Amino acid sequence: MSRIKIDIPETIHFTTQLTAQIGDINYGNHVSNDAFLRMAHEARLRFLMHFSYSEMNIEGAGLIMADAAIQFLSQAFYADVLNVHVSVTHIGRAGFTLVYIFEHADDQKAIARIQNGMVFFDYDAQTVTPTPEAFKNLFA
Repeated sequence: MSRIKIDIPETIHFTTQLTAQIGDINYGNHVSNDAFLRMAHEARLRFLMHFSYSEMNIEGAGLIMADAAIQFLSQAFYADVLNVHVSVTHIGRAGFTLVYIFEHADDQKAIARIQNGMVFFDYDAQTVTPTPEAFKNLFA
C-alpha cells in the first residue's frame, strides 16, 4: 500500500483559522476530502492577501495549481476550529510548493497536511511564466 507523506516545513509563513461548516461534513460525519481542498484554497487566498498578492497577480504573474496531495492524520467535525499553517517550499524556475498544516485549534492535534504544486501563469498568453524575483527573495 502506498501512503503519501508530507513533511512539515521548517518555516511557517502564515497562519489562519477556519471553522468546519456543515457543508464540509460528509456521510461519515467528519470533514470530507474535498472540503479540505476548499479550505486550503481559502487559506491560500488569505496567505496571498497577507503579502498583498492575489491568485491573478503576484508581481505581475498569475497562479495555476499543477497538483494536490492530501495526507490525513485524524478527523475534524462540524464546528471544529482549525489552525491552518501555510508554507512556501521548493521555489523553482516557474513555480513553488505550498504546504498546509491543519490542526485542531484547541489542542494542536494534527488533522491533515496538503501540498499543492503552484505554477506561475500568464493568463492572457495562456503560458507558464518565470517565478518573479521579488517572490523568490521574499520566501528564499
